[in-house]
Amino acid sequence: MRALRLAWTTVFVASSLAPLKAQDLSPRAYVITPLHSNAVTLTYSYFSGSIQLNGVLADASASGTYSVPIFAYYHSFGMFGRSSNLNLAIPYGIGTFQGEVGDVTRQIYRSGLLDTTVRLSVNLKGGPAMEAREFGKWNQKTLLGASLKVVAPTGQYDPNKLINWGGNRWAIKPEFGYSRRRGHVLVDAYGGVWFYTTNQHFYSPPGPQPQSQKPIGSFEGHLSYDFKPRFWVSLDGNFWFGGTTSLSGIENLATRQTSSRIGGTASLPLTKHQSLKFSYANGTYVRFGGNYQSVSAAWQYSWVGRRLR
Repeated sequence: MRALRLAWTTVFVASSLAPLKAQDLSPRAYVITPLHSNAVTLTYSYFSGSIQLNGVLADASASGTYSVPIFAYYHSFGMFGRSSNLNLAIPYGIGTFQGEVGDVTRQIYRSGLLDTTVRLSVNLKGGPAMEAREFGKWNQKTLLGASLKVVAPTGQYDPNKLINWGGNRWAIKPEFGYSRRRGHVLVDAYGGVWFYTTNQHFYSPPGPQPQSQKPIGSFEGHLSYDFKPRFWVSLDGNFWFGGTTSLSGIENLATRQTSSRIGGTASLPLTKHQSLKFSYANGTYVRFGGNYQSVSAAWQYSWVGRRLR
């Protein structure tokens, strides 16, 4: 029973990180929009796969199947004359996870809110703040930007449960981004680091204990092609490393992550204000944590508003 509990604890660590954090694949994250641009996006993502335990437990395995609907709102504005934007994402998780130690198997269902994500992005070079009329005459060349993503502990969490959608801690990711357009081709590259606060009430029988995690470095790249405005496809890939966890100050070196994912994205315009986006991703190498295939579909409604007076 003790081994089974430990296995479930490992499942919790991996599954709570899967929808967020370093595994993100977000093409065109630093491409700018006109001032006062707004967008509401509804996304449905489906994940299915295994959880790599990296020998943390002998004779153990784990897997999960879950879906994550996400509501997101985007707004652009000017900051010190540069194009900037704010993005808010509220996800909800529904899924089943199972773990096996020897010939003993346990399965559990969870449904609840995930942690809320807020991202602030500011252009540093190549993208001044522009009204819609001026933006229509502008052609992108090289863009350099910076962003700060914050994950707030608003998700479902109970220290007496093995599986939780929320992480019960804050996560912060500063990042730098590069975007270069040449004709119909767009190249994007980002580099950042995730920092985590301590979860003071991590599940660990006989009672909750503090769990901490070292920073995770992440790199992301995208190569996309425009067929026409708002109709494009992208090849996506990333790599992340680090994140060794400690329980009550005792570090577990086997939990260090060294992983990557690859996938593709397609954006299709429907009307002047509406578009659809589809994406697929899979793990190319996962040392520890969730090794999921993911499929997502998103509907977006966008518009340009007026300056508030």
